[in-house]
Amino acid sequence: MITRTKTNRIDNLFAKLRENKKSALMPYLMAGYPDIETSLRLLVAVARAGADLVEFGIPYSDPLADGPTIQVASEIALKNKINTDVVFELVRKARKETDIPIVIMTYYNTVYRYGMDRFAKNAAECGADGVITPDLPPEEAGPWKEVALKHGLATVMLAAPTSTNERLKKISEASQGFVYCVSLTGVTGARDNLPVNLTDFISRIRNITDKPLAVGFGISRPEQASQIAKIADGVIIGSALVNLIGKNKDNCIEAATAYISEIRQAMDN
Repeated sequence: MITRTKTNRIDNLFAKLRENKKSALMPYLMAGYPDIETSLRLLVAVARAGADLVEFGIPYSDPLADGPTIQVASEIALKNKINTDVVFELVRKARKETDIPIVIMTYYNTVYRYGMDRFAKNAAECGADGVITPDLPPEEAGPWKEVALKHGLATVMLAAPTSTNERLKKISEASQGFVYCVSLTGVTGARDNLPVNLTDFISRIRNITDKPLAVGFGISRPEQASQIAKIADGVIIGSALVNLIGKNKDNCIEAATAYISEIRQAMDN
């Protein structure tokens, strides 16, 4: 079995945060939205505003796990002629401005059609630290994990509240960097309230693994992020940020910076 011979930025981040008893702020951005150049500026801006890790999405024509907000962003990004190589180049450029972990989020067909080894090699060379493929189950992830590990990339798996303990164990064992804990059933999208069983769900996974746990899906407000920071190692905010960018296209950098700074302050307090 191939194993990573050195820790990457993700491992170092969570080790440092655990020492300081803090939780990671992990915003999601769609590469190429609202346009290619602005998506690069947004990545750098949210890093400077207090993000600890950025999920950078490659747009896909049929994003099964995503709700309307990210679906629309994906469609616009595709119309902007973005592709996998352009995304890798954006990450390469971002590396000149920030050293925080960057995790590529995409669907497995993109990886498969591009070529698994080629994808992993190019992702690692441009400065990415991991890959999330929400439609890739642990039972089918073996070939991808092998090439990802060879190139030092973490493969982040998703865990759902409907999963049995046996399946959560399998997901946790297959995941590197952190486990992406889906807070609710359904697709991505901002929600008014957190699920009432979220704490129990996180406790269930805590009893199974000591890997960092990051919670995503439905988080939009500072008080929600603050609540999750008390029980999880990471707080993932996607649709709310993407929606904000869409509503403030003329000053989306400023709007995103102010929003991330507000979330960061709430989590630290």
